[in-house]
Amino acid sequence: MTGHFTRRGFIGLAGFALGSVYLPRLSAAEIDGPIARPKGPQHGISVFGDLKYPAGFPHFDYVNPDAPKGGLLSEIGATTAYNGAQDNFDTLNGYILKGNAAQRLDLNFDTLMVRAFDEPDAVYGLVAETAEFENDGHDVVFTLREAARFHDGSKLTAEDVTFSLLLLKKQGHPLISQNMREVVDAIAETASRVRVKLSGKEARDLPLMLATLPIFSKTFYTENVFDKTTLAPPLGSGPYRIGQVEASRRIEYERVEDYWARDLNVNRGQHNFARIRFEVFRDRTTDFEAFKARQYLLREEFTAKVWATGYDFPAAKDGRVRRLTIPDRSPSGAQGWFVNLRRAQFQDIRVREALSCAFDFPWINKNLFYGAYTRTRSFFENSPLMAEGLPSPGELALLEPYRAQLPATVFGEPVTPPVSDGSGQDRKLLRQAGALLDAAGWKVVDGVRQNAQGAPLKIEFLQDESMLERICGSFIKNLKLLGVQASIRIVDGAQYQDRMKNYDFDLTVQRYSMSPTPGVEIHAFWGSEMAHVPGGNNLSGIAYPVIDTLIEKIISAENRADQTVATHALDRVLRAGWYWVPQWFKPVHTLAFWDIYDYPAELPAYDRALEATWWADEARAAKLGIGG
Repeated sequence: MTGHFTRRGFIGLAGFALGSVYLPRLSAAEIDGPIARPKGPQHGISVFGDLKYPAGFPHFDYVNPDAPKGGLLSEIGATTAYNGAQDNFDTLNGYILKGNAAQRLDLNFDTLMVRAFDEPDAVYGLVAETAEFENDGHDVVFTLREAARFHDGSKLTAEDVTFSLLLLKKQGHPLISQNMREVVDAIAETASRVRVKLSGKEARDLPLMLATLPIFSKTFYTENVFDKTTLAPPLGSGPYRIGQVEASRRIEYERVEDYWARDLNVNRGQHNFARIRFEVFRDRTTDFEAFKARQYLLREEFTAKVWATGYDFPAAKDGRVRRLTIPDRSPSGAQGWFVNLRRAQFQDIRVREALSCAFDFPWINKNLFYGAYTRTRSFFENSPLMAEGLPSPGELALLEPYRAQLPATVFGEPVTPPVSDGSGQDRKLLRQAGALLDAAGWKVVDGVRQNAQGAPLKIEFLQDESMLERICGSFIKNLKLLGVQASIRIVDGAQYQDRMKNYDFDLTVQRYSMSPTPGVEIHAFWGSEMAHVPGGNNLSGIAYPVIDTLIEKIISAENRADQTVATHALDRVLRAGWYWVPQWFKPVHTLAFWDIYDYPAELPAYDRALEATWWADEARAAKLGIGG
């Protein structure tokens, strides 16, 4: 996440970007006929069939295969998934809608295949030694490794895999269950052979999504209820098991020393820390002070002012605390204030456009962010997927059939947020905003914007961190100059999570980190069928058939070039809809840590992979008096 707001504002939806967590979409693209797939058993799969690593590769290029093992990584997590929360948690079940889950529960579970962080979308065999496509590409058959085991020593079999897939389809979080509708069945043909039957309408990348879902113990979840919150650790099979837990304070994971897959090529040089601890704090000031006091040892800095001025304490000055900037080569995605179209006052596009006219990003960037950021323009910012210039012939071929249903702006240069004069109160843009509101029927009466029925135009910004007030302050001031009754509502983490799940907000801040290969996840952002599913990611409540059609074009594309063209077309339509007030981004990760950690010389392009590939230098830790 970039920007100056709560860490919860960053949801890791970059395809496979969050460890083994993959966040899928609702419905599938209908594919007419067979899907072209490689023949025979494959050691890895990708959306378009291209793999960097051959069968039998020794390890991923971005790891240190001889990294030492041991030590503690303690941090504040940077991302969440599904029902995950960052400033509180009350459950260790991270795959259902109920509750607020602890961070990185995926560390406890193995998956059929695992993501390669230096490829756009490739996965390679973990529990599954191979994957094979049959039935014109609409069945995927996984052959499991005989050695796979749960933490209690019990064998992980095809029955566990099929049980997990069907359980998640029936009772999993909506971002999983609703998005597995094209899974017809999962069958354990033998103890080590799983057949997943797909409907024939599935998205091209649905098998990759299925391959990266957690595998549960059938025995454990036959004896225990799955669809409820609990602080009882579930039985896992992954590189770490859940250790110390203090609800809403911290969770610690302990490396499994006899982990069955520790010597596999997909794991070599990874899972190096003996313990990984995620600390939980309720506000930024407290968590930064805790870092300075060495209560935890690594943080990704999301506050521009702190990064620019806050690291002047003794340990940072004398080198005991290091700062590191890592290029972020993944798409920066969509960050902004999302406008809730479920509210009547936002259904007119002119009202939504007026909001963007009232936000003065240059003033914010100069006065609050120390010039650290660049304005976000696209839902696929910082990537080749972002639309630029006039529509290409390929884009026009997709858009022309819907010209009568689309704003004229779709067919010109992509819509971008207006650029202010940086004064904090650009009179020209405020006049433009006023004219848009007038045209939408919101007239000024005694200084207050009212509709024909005399109801005032009210806008509430929902957040869970008081520091956001200074970010919203200039925005709210300009809205008030327009006669809009604007305010910010700060709520506690649990209430915020509940209101977000139920779309109970006017505007709220969020960032979605996009995949370099858009796939099954994007319907969850903008698809009509996700507009009213609780706990989903279609925050704006977009329900627009043209957008649904373009999503289908993207996820059913036969090659990356066609997919890029379709994504450009979708980006144009989304930007023309003014569904958000775009904020800002920076294409780097800014990390601060006590100087006991090392990392590989070659970092992966699409993930910082910190928990997986970094390691602790115990000699330096001892010198600083930091125990492992």
